[in-house]
Amino acid sequence: MAAAAAAPPAGARHLAAAPPASSGAVAAMAAALCRAFGSLLLSAAPRRARLPTLPRAPPPGPPPCLPGGALAAACRGLGGSAPRCTTDPLWKCRVKYTVRPVGMKKTGGRDHTGRIRVRGIGGGHKRRYRMIDFQRLRYEEGAPPEPFTEKVIDVRYDPCRRVRGAGSAPGPGGCACGDPPPIHLLANEGDAYPLGALPVGTLICNLESHPGKGAQYIRAAGTCGVLLRKVNGTAIVQLPSKRHMQVLETCVATVGRVSNVDHNKRVIGKAGRNRWLGKRPHTGLWHRKGGWAGRKIKPLPPMKSYVNLPRLTAQE
Repeated sequence: MAAAAAAPPAGARHLAAAPPASSGAVAAMAAALCRAFGSLLLSAAPRRARLPTLPRAPPPGPPPCLPGGALAAACRGLGGSAPRCTTDPLWKCRVKYTVRPVGMKKTGGRDHTGRIRVRGIGGGHKRRYRMIDFQRLRYEEGAPPEPFTEKVIDVRYDPCRRVRGAGSAPGPGGCACGDPPPIHLLANEGDAYPLGALPVGTLICNLESHPGKGAQYIRAAGTCGVLLRKVNGTAIVQLPSKRHMQVLETCVATVGRVSNVDHNKRVIGKAGRNRWLGKRPHTGLWHRKGGWAGRKIKPLPPMKSYVNLPRLTAQE
C-alpha cells in the first residue's frame, strides 16, 4: 500500500528525467545569435576603419558545447557570403568597377524589413549586373589631358537595361573632349563633345549635369535631347520630356540618339514572358477610370538650372 502510494505517475517520471537547461548554455546560444546578426548588419553597412582591440582572456571553466551543432550551422549560414543585395543603394560605391557581370540578389519588391513595398515584382530569370562607366572624359594614368579617340571593341547584351552596352578602348587619333574648342560644323554620331563645341540644334544623349560627373540624363533607349541655345557660357538643352535644362558648356554629351529605338514595339505574346521578365500579374478585376486617365494640357515646368550664376545687386 505504501509502495503503491510512493510511485509517481508516468508523466511525472518523464518530466523528472529531463535535466534542467543550464544558464551557461542559454547565454552561449544568445551570444552566438547576436554575433551572427551583427556580422550580417556589418556586411550590409558601409565599410569603416576598425579600431585596434586588445585580446581578451578566455572565461574560466570548460567551454560550453552547443546541442548537436545545429545552432553553429545556422550561424554559418547567416554570416556566409551571398550575391550583391541590390536593396542597399551604396553597394556600387563600395564595389570596384569591373567589366565582369556581378551577381545580384532578387528582392521580390521587399525592403530590408521583409515587407512588400512595390507590388508586381518577383520571379523571373536570374540576372547579373553589368557596370557601365558613364564618364566619357576619363584619361589614363600618366596621360596628358588632351583630346583622344576610343575604339568600340564589341557590343554586349545587358539584361538589366533595354539598350546595348559598347565596350571601348583608347586608340590613336583625336576627339574633341575637354575644354570647348571652336564650334564643329559636322559632328559624328557617337562622339562625345562638350556642349560648347556643338552647333545649336544638335541631337544629343548621355548628358552630364556637372562637368566630370558622368552622364545622368537622356539615357533611356531610343531617346534624345536637343541643344537649343547657348547663353553666357551655359547651354540650354531640351529633354525628351520637353523640359528645358541649363548646364555649363563644359558638360560632355554624346552626339546622336540612344540605341534600340524599337524597344517599345516588341510583342510579349503570352503571359509567361512577363513572368520571365520578373513581372507578376496584377488584379484582373475591371476598374473604372477616373479623371486621371484623360488627356491634360499642362504648362511646361520651369527650366531646371545646374548653374550657380552670381546675383546682380543694385549699386547705390
